[in-house]
Amino acid sequence: MAAAVSGDVKDLALAALGLERINWAERDMPVLRAIRERFDAEKPLAGMKMSACLHVTAETANLARTLVAGGADLVLVASNPLSTQDDVAASLVQDFNIPVYAIKGEDESSYYRHIAAALKHSPNVTMDDGADLVSAMIFIALNRLDDLHPELKAWAKTLSAAERTGLVENVVASMEETTTGVIRLRAMEKDGVLKLPVIAVNDAETKHFFDNRYGTGQSTLDGVIRATDMLLAGRRVVVCGYGWCGKGVASRAKGLGAHVIVTEVNPVRGLEAAMDGFEVMDISKAATTGDLFITVTGNIHVIREEHFALMKDGAMICNSGHFNVELALDSLEKIATTTNKKVREFVDEYVLSDGRKLYVLGEGRLINLAAAHGHPASVMDMSFATQALATEWSIKQKGELKNAVYNVPKAVDQWVAALKLQTMGIAIDTLTEEQRKYLNSWEIGT
Repeated sequence: MAAAVSGDVKDLALAALGLERINWAERDMPVLRAIRERFDAEKPLAGMKMSACLHVTAETANLARTLVAGGADLVLVASNPLSTQDDVAASLVQDFNIPVYAIKGEDESSYYRHIAAALKHSPNVTMDDGADLVSAMIFIALNRLDDLHPELKAWAKTLSAAERTGLVENVVASMEETTTGVIRLRAMEKDGVLKLPVIAVNDAETKHFFDNRYGTGQSTLDGVIRATDMLLAGRRVVVCGYGWCGKGVASRAKGLGAHVIVTEVNPVRGLEAAMDGFEVMDISKAATTGDLFITVTGNIHVIREEHFALMKDGAMICNSGHFNVELALDSLEKIATTTNKKVREFVDEYVLSDGRKLYVLGEGRLINLAAAHGHPASVMDMSFATQALATEWSIKQKGELKNAVYNVPKAVDQWVAALKLQTMGIAIDTLTEEQRKYLNSWEIGT
């Protein structure tokens, strides 16, 4: 059957497999399913044109279905060239009539051509996983076309001045679900160039406490193991960064028997890692001893030329931060005498002048999505439920939000967590009237 909508996916013949994967994920996403049922009845997103730049996975597909059920006119594009599940993308087009522009392994030009497709949709609401979509809109609105990729620049040059500013002026709000993206957006706000309201979904408790910690922790090591078949027990695993993602990776690696070393630039987090029982040292020292390096900082060039030069033969290096900039791979290319791409799927070998071999996993991109399937559906159930409800909330606030970064309302966090507990068959206590009064008073002491 021919696709009923536009899009750019690898092969529509993969749709049947994608539908199976989407349905399997849905089984473990009861909170999002409950929201979809309500959205289908109430249509709170009716009349909204939405563009979402996200990892195109089975879990994301169920978010997309929820948004469409709510009445949104949605276009979905990939937020990372290696994270797309091609069968899922095909199913979204063929089975759910959602335009998708995403192909696993797409080159840079294709990636930005797909970003342009999302912008051409003239969205009223956007969703970002890393802020690439909003960043493109801001550069266009500021007429900074030379800062755009050539694919985006060529399209932006066809727009009138009013159309360029209209791209952001027509946006009610944007949802951002990554630490990296929130960092970029807060920097835009600080510099006075943020031209639309943003909801920092990543900062919601039902997102980063669970998605970042338990999701990233499990899926990162899943990606490493799939790519390498390595036994983590007894290995020295260096985790660069001890935010919520780093905490998750470190604890899961420790649970698998690894000797975990943490590197940090934040003294409080470094102290926390030490008191959590991990060895803490600077990256220069860790570089000499690590068997596996995992960056999860959201920063640029965390592992650089001087660190690659210190690593022992056979060291493996990967990244689980959103962008591939955490590893300075250009400098590794420079000092390597030989580069053997794909000695194993998702493994590139770099041979240094003294014969030492270093292995980069997943081209330095998100290892949990490049070599594995990303976070388990159960944890994404909460993240995407929060995402959907934050979208509904922001639309209700239309015209009242300033061009700033907002937190998700506390009531949304509480509702998602309560329903998640309910679906897990877990009951918790409720405050008595006496306890409620005590917590809201000051008169009662010892």
